[in-house]
Amino acid sequence: MSLLSVTSVPKLRWSSPNAFNIKPPFASAAFLILGLVVFGLGEALLVTAGVGVSPWTLLAEGVTNVTGWSLGFATFVISVSVLGLWIPLKQTPGMGTILNAIIIALVLEYVLPFLPTFESYAANSVLALVGVFVTGSGGAIYLIANLGPGPRDGLMTGLQAVTGRPIALVRTALECTVVAIGWALGGTLGLGTVFYALGIGPAMAIAMRFLQLRGTAHSHL
Repeated sequence: MSLLSVTSVPKLRWSSPNAFNIKPPFASAAFLILGLVVFGLGEALLVTAGVGVSPWTLLAEGVTNVTGWSLGFATFVISVSVLGLWIPLKQTPGMGTILNAIIIALVLEYVLPFLPTFESYAANSVLALVGVFVTGSGGAIYLIANLGPGPRDGLMTGLQAVTGRPIALVRTALECTVVAIGWALGGTLGLGTVFYALGIGPAMAIAMRFLQLRGTAHSHL
């Protein structure tokens, strides 16, 4: 259970000393980009599995049903709204906040056509589960880079700072809340959505703990 009890984003050798550094260390920028690419790959795996989208896409579908907006515009409005919630939580956007939207969108655009799909629902369910853990790993990498979280991750870290609760618990509660709202608005709920809502918090916490242990081991060499 210690893997799931992470209460803050660890600082490692490649973490930027300043989240709002205009000229960050090369290692910090490299790991930020790596983390966002991995995160986008995980999201793409979930989409191509076809057994349910991530909670925030589910919410966007629900908003689209109510407003008639396109899915892309609904996603944009949600992102801006989430950034608005940063204000009372005293969160500030950084380089990672901007690159989050750009890199993940590019990965989804150019990687999706090359990903495998399966005829078996069971195989696609496994693919979705893998996608959740890949996404969580990518999220852990780019958060540790400390160059500013994406809109949704900034909301998570802000809520964690206010509540003092473990990251896994905060993220899971946030995703479940988003799922409930999206479903109530008519979004499409699937098994992949459930996997993501329940698994993204633990996946990120486990990846952070693993990277922290690896970083500590290397520092003693």
